Amino acid sequence: MAYLLGSLPTAVWVSRYFFDIDIREYGSGNAGATNTFRILGKKWGTFVMVGDMLKGLIAVKLVWLLPYYYDPGHDLARTSLQIGLGLAAVLGHIYPIWADFRGGKGVATLFGLVLGISPWSALGCSCVFLLVLYLTRFVSLSSILASAAFPIFILVIFNIDNHPYRIFAVGVALLVILTHQKNIGRLLKGSESKVPILKHRDRRRQKRLSTK
Repeated sequence: MAYLLGSLPTAVWVSRYFFDIDIREYGSGNAGATNTFRILGKKWGTFVMVGDMLKGLIAVKLVWLLPYYYDPGHDLARTSLQIGLGLAAVLGHIYPIWADFRGGKGVATLFGLVLGISPWSALGCSCVFLLVLYLTRFVSLSSILASAAFPIFILVIFNIDNHPYRIFAVGVALLVILTHQKNIGRLLKGSESKVPILKHRDRRRQKRLSTK
């Protein structure tokens, strides 16, 4: 169920039904929120991002369909299963059965997973993401740094005493960095695309610099 939920191709459906295109044929070729921001704008990019987050959030809540996990004594087993359910949704997002197994990178769905298990950690990662996005307008860089901050929140700041979740936090950071190798290369070359938000601020900044 979690995999099928994660396979719902939000970006593909939006691009097909509202713009009569396949988002995977444009930009980076990914069916995710970042590429939707670039190609379809902030309104539809935000819509896709929220939809992809909800896939991860709802997936971890599927654990409550099993009465065994209602018992507080089964907290460790419940968290382990939630991680598995969330990762199944992420796998579905990356390889969606409903869209020829060509999806996105799963960052928003991963965030939904974290939000469902550890809301305060998710809030901290959100602050890192939004701050970097505000300063740079690079969604890829924002995602990388927010995911790198995740194990810091789990292991250091909140010191969550749950070994599966601690291992998962480190794994998430490594996974996001691994799946963003091309973005990292473009960032280093200065060729990474910025999302169409805060463009007016950057134009004003460039105009001020050009007049000096």
